[in-house]
Amino acid sequence: MKFFLISSLLCLFLTEIQSAQGASPVVSSSTTVYQSQTEGYHTFRIPSVIVTADGTLLAFAEGRRMSRSDTGDIDLLVRRSTDGGKSWGPIITVWDDGKNVCGNPSAVVDRATGRIILVSTWNLGTDHEKEINTRTSKDTRRVFVLFSDDDGKSWSSPREITSSVKNPDWTWYATGPCHAIQLQKGKHKGRIIVPCDHGEFTGKGSIYHSMLIYSDDSGATWHLGAQSPAGCNESTVAELSDGSVMLNMRGVRGPEREQTGSCRSVVVSRDGGLTFGPLRYDTTLVEPVCQGSLLNYSVKNKPSRTLLFSNPASKTKRVEMTLRISHDNGQSWERSLRLSRLQAAYSDLTVLPGGDVGILYETGSQSPYERIVFETIPGSTITERTKNIQK
Repeated sequence: MKFFLISSLLCLFLTEIQSAQGASPVVSSSTTVYQSQTEGYHTFRIPSVIVTADGTLLAFAEGRRMSRSDTGDIDLLVRRSTDGGKSWGPIITVWDDGKNVCGNPSAVVDRATGRIILVSTWNLGTDHEKEINTRTSKDTRRVFVLFSDDDGKSWSSPREITSSVKNPDWTWYATGPCHAIQLQKGKHKGRIIVPCDHGEFTGKGSIYHSMLIYSDDSGATWHLGAQSPAGCNESTVAELSDGSVMLNMRGVRGPEREQTGSCRSVVVSRDGGLTFGPLRYDTTLVEPVCQGSLLNYSVKNKPSRTLLFSNPASKTKRVEMTLRISHDNGQSWERSLRLSRLQAAYSDLTVLPGGDVGILYETGSQSPYERIVFETIPGSTITERTKNIQK
């Protein structure tokens, strides 16, 4: 524990994001939240971040005990910050099921009650994704929901909801991994929506789809929403200014990537996540096949026309964590902020009280999985209209 307190102090530093047009530097702050090879864990992965009703930051991650592997002994963890990410409290274990996998955190705060609702997935630590997809595993991926009523300090026991949100012919399943949302306008106001993906068994293996699950009663019951065409994977969701729901999706590896621009796929729902319109490729949002995070920059409790998107902005490598800004509901991306030149992978975004933006992401010098850092970007950087700010 002393390591993390010291690390947070030593790793608090100021960085400058220089404007390509010669504008004044923008100051951001960064802290290390999880450092691999500490606290009894080999690696920390899969960051997810939200702000509670009390203004506390919750930084979720998977703690991988024995290796960097996606399976094995993996615990679901959280750390809390009550000062906007400048310092972080001790690790809290949200869910530990022995040598099995507890992960893929996707959390949201219910505005009506303040309850923190966390959806997650589980599988046997001896089962691998490939085996689950070919139905040669001992068990399968299962879906659970947990909650906290004390600002993230303690958590309920996990409650399984697999039968409500997973079809029998589906194999792999992943929630998020990033924040969920609660709709703020329209006839579906109050609906909680979680971005997910699943594998559908084809007889030999599985093909991937992105999809949504939702709850209209603060997480008590859950239902399947719309699903994307085949070929989409981990996903992230945002409400648009007109109340529509946009799902932004990771691609899959294959020869078709070059034909589609090695970029993210997008679908929009105009009925609260029950159906999707046609799929389009957003060629500005290039990716090396990696998770990303989409966020509506909502500072007045209603969705705005400003969207933010974070991912490693490269077609081939997990490097250069980048934040993109759109002021037209994601139809175009006017600005690009490169936050780091280092290796980088998964990320998640949140809006802080006061309007600054927080990003929690994986990064490192030799590997993108050396640590998970939290960086704050001033709200003025989001609202100004200059272009292509880089570090």
